[in-house]
Amino acid sequence: MVNYIIITILLIAVEIMYFKFAEKFKICDIPNERSSHANITVRGGGVIFLFSTWLNAFFYGISYPWFLAGLTLVGLVSFIDDIRSLSDSIRLVVQFTAATLVFHQLDILHWNMWWIVLLALIVYVGITNVYNFMDGVNGMTGGYSLVVLLSLMFLNTGGDFVEESLINISLLSVLVFCFFNFRPKGKAKCFAGDVGSVSIAFVILFLLGKVIIVTGDITYLLLMIVYGIDACLTIVHRFLLHENIGQAHRKHVYQIMANELKIGHVAVSLIYMMIQLVISLGFIFICPNTVIAHWIYLVVTVTILTLVYVIFIRKYYHLHEEYLASLK
Repeated sequence: MVNYIIITILLIAVEIMYFKFAEKFKICDIPNERSSHANITVRGGGVIFLFSTWLNAFFYGISYPWFLAGLTLVGLVSFIDDIRSLSDSIRLVVQFTAATLVFHQLDILHWNMWWIVLLALIVYVGITNVYNFMDGVNGMTGGYSLVVLLSLMFLNTGGDFVEESLINISLLSVLVFCFFNFRPKGKAKCFAGDVGSVSIAFVILFLLGKVIIVTGDITYLLLMIVYGIDACLTIVHRFLLHENIGQAHRKHVYQIMANELKIGHVAVSLIYMMIQLVISLGFIFICPNTVIAHWIYLVVTVTILTLVYVIFIRKYYHLHEEYLASLK
């Protein structure tokens, strides 16, 4: 407990020092047509997610050296990207390299199944970027990560899957970040930045990977299903509109809620958090612990969320079209 108190104080101190550093070197997020904020705000406050893993290694030892190396690599490059934009190719090469290091830590680099490993790497990097894309309103990355990490903590009672300190200290870093970010529009002290959203995504995916490998049950990806449905269906929607999916946009459900429907950032983040929390707790504590039950729960959940997405878009997407027309 004493260690956790010391770590919390260190995380707060690092965050405050980073604000001074970012303000001095103008590491800030300037609003554009894709943004859901209107004020210039410090970018990269999520650097403490990366820093928390180093603190965990310092206080509790390096239990997962390859994971720490991969996370550090992708975190540092993402931080550079926050300062000066890097090309997509550089970022993808680094992300795939870092994911390969994580896979080595998970002991799943079996080259006799190279096609499965390649597919898993693509999914891993894809989910990482989805996590980054979903970082668009105050509290979203911090709040959603808090829910996922709490769910993993419930699953990991007794350290069945992973060292408890890694989850606990990651939770502390998210709580510290939320203190500065989980605020109404225009009042956030900082944004997570690429370094924050990518780093916490790598941490969460590593933890989920440990759970999936130990249980042999891929349905535990349900712990991130709300992000998954929003991101995947938004990509499908953009394909149907014949858009370049690599181009910046404001078509995610949460963006339409915040921008066109004028729902407060905190409220939007809470909605995503609560939906994911209900799904996760139902999966962990109510759904029978059998493969068949898990898959039924997954199919039902995906079906309901898909219907909600389609109904929402059909009802409110015209507002976004009106916004686009106003820009011409």
